[in-house]
Amino acid sequence: MSKILANRWFWVILLIAFGLRAGAAYWWQSRIPAGDRFFFGDSLSYEALARQVAHGDDYRYGDSYIFRTPGYPVLLAPFYWFSDEPNPLALRLLGAVLGTLTAALCGLLAARFFSVSAGLIATALAAFYPGSLAMSAFVLSEAAFCPWMLLQIWFWSEAYQATSRRSSLAWAIAAGLAMAAAVLTRPSWMLFPFFAMPICLLMLPQRFRQLEVMLVLGLTFMAAMSPWWVRNYQVAGRFVPTSLQVGASLYDGIRPGADGGSDMSFVEPFREEQLAADAASEGPLVGTFETRLDDRMKAASVAWGKEHPDEVVRLAGQKLIRYWNFWPNESSFQSVKFRLIIAVGYLPILLLGLAGLVMFGRQGLSTWLCGLPIFYFSLLHMIFVSSIRYRQPPMMALIVLAAGTAAWLICRCCSEKEAATEIDSAA
Repeated sequence: MSKILANRWFWVILLIAFGLRAGAAYWWQSRIPAGDRFFFGDSLSYEALARQVAHGDDYRYGDSYIFRTPGYPVLLAPFYWFSDEPNPLALRLLGAVLGTLTAALCGLLAARFFSVSAGLIATALAAFYPGSLAMSAFVLSEAAFCPWMLLQIWFWSEAYQATSRRSSLAWAIAAGLAMAAAVLTRPSWMLFPFFAMPICLLMLPQRFRQLEVMLVLGLTFMAAMSPWWVRNYQVAGRFVPTSLQVGASLYDGIRPGADGGSDMSFVEPFREEQLAADAASEGPLVGTFETRLDDRMKAASVAWGKEHPDEVVRLAGQKLIRYWNFWPNESSFQSVKFRLIIAVGYLPILLLGLAGLVMFGRQGLSTWLCGLPIFYFSLLHMIFVSSIRYRQPPMMALIVLAAGTAAWLICRCCSEKEAATEIDSAA
């Protein structure tokens, strides 16, 4: 790894990566209509929560105390020490820094798992990948999540490969801490170990080592998450592992009129129904309004799904297509030029990455940890709403495998050319 850090091209690519992201941030901000700070509604909720953290107020969004996990708002909070409405471009430049860090981690992982050449290729792929540029420009949690995800993959792999038990446990603890930070930033990552572990146990040797690492990782994760869990129990009166948006997210994905995309207009009618039900209740109310509302939406989604299983299957297929689509699903991003940029940036990485998963699958845990996230999020978003936005973080892990495959192909082509040259010289 020291070799890639000493390579000037690594730093040149990272400098270019930051420049591209800063430019994308400025370009996107210039397109935001006057009076609108962010374009995406989610960004407003992150701003409100970051402001609460900065001022030491109750961590709440409106009347919701467990609306979002605190990972991303805590990262934004320092900007709100100086102003309640900092320049959005400053927040986007933070995304540019995080996106550049993600590109660096892609390069370091590829250099660690494959070679310095693969590391440079991975850094370049991550630097120029359109999805990564977009994640960096938007004030959304993906930019902050990607570094934690890649660090967890790195530490988990090191724990498996460590030559001593003490070193293995230390890496596993680091992986657990990174996972907690990742989940507090993007809660949907929480189930990834349960998805990856059975596959890795089936495909790789040293199963006892894998189980030992997973146990330590899991215990560390729970210890790191415990302050958030205790706080949520004090607020809600029950265990809430991440947030109380599961019901809304589930109903958004499985409901009457769903098409695989997001439309949260149903939330207000559900709030009115819950308020009416609370007012009509004669006995003591169970839990808080927030937990009751979450339960109501969750129950409505499950009930509708049971009554319409064919629709659930149809929606799952539609969401699968939306996730793997070559270009954006949203109508506001449908220009031919934009579609072409997304497709050209996406397809080569996808094909090279999947080829790498097949080619290098027997080489170690690192291959599977880089290749499985794209499938994990795909399955998850066959239940919840889906779009190409949700595949962008796992694409960063897949870039590591794509770089390994590209380096192997380049090496093979060069070897064949050298062999042909030697034959010609001998003749």
